[in-house]
Amino acid sequence: MTGMSKREKEKKDFTLDDDDHYVSLCQKGNTNVFQVLVERHQKKMLNIAYRITGDYEEACETVQEAFLSAFKALKKFRGEAAFSTWLTGITMNHARNRLKKIKSISHYEGISIDDPVETETGQVMCDHPTQDESILEQLEKKELQAKVQECIGTLDDEFREVLVLRDIQEFSYDEIHDILNIPEGTIKSRLFRAREAMKNCLRHVLGVI
Repeated sequence: MTGMSKREKEKKDFTLDDDDHYVSLCQKGNTNVFQVLVERHQKKMLNIAYRITGDYEEACETVQEAFLSAFKALKKFRGEAAFSTWLTGITMNHARNRLKKIKSISHYEGISIDDPVETETGQVMCDHPTQDESILEQLEKKELQAKVQECIGTLDDEFREVLVLRDIQEFSYDEIHDILNIPEGTIKSRLFRAREAMKNCLRHVLGVI
């Protein structure tokens, strides 16, 4: 893949092959091992859902729904794309649908990002803050992340999606094509506009005009 070293590609290929092993076991009836796939991909799916919806509670619920949908549709998965790519597409669809419902809501109350979300196959655990940083460092990082997310939230949906997938999750253009089903040229065009909009927004929110 573009921009990926041979060692990184080999490591990624091994992970994908390993995913295929667990998918195959699930398809043959050993559904308990689906929890391995949940544990392996939940953090990335949660990050994607949060970046798209802009809300942790909604992101947790989105990921729960996405894993349930993936579990129910797993027998139809034929491996034409990597499992992680297929799962990301499902997560994106759920996040997109949820975003339509919450755009007019400005404040949410409910479960914490630190609470587990139960699924039929186990738990989707949300992130806990790292203990390796000082309180001040955590607060500064949290403030910066909040400002970045604020700017991501100002983007039109089509620009937000390509920015999250490419610049935050580092999917290749081929993978983004599989997830969003749009041509590479469209991906690059939207990404350029998204990056420009992000630069302008960050200059404003960070006080650098």
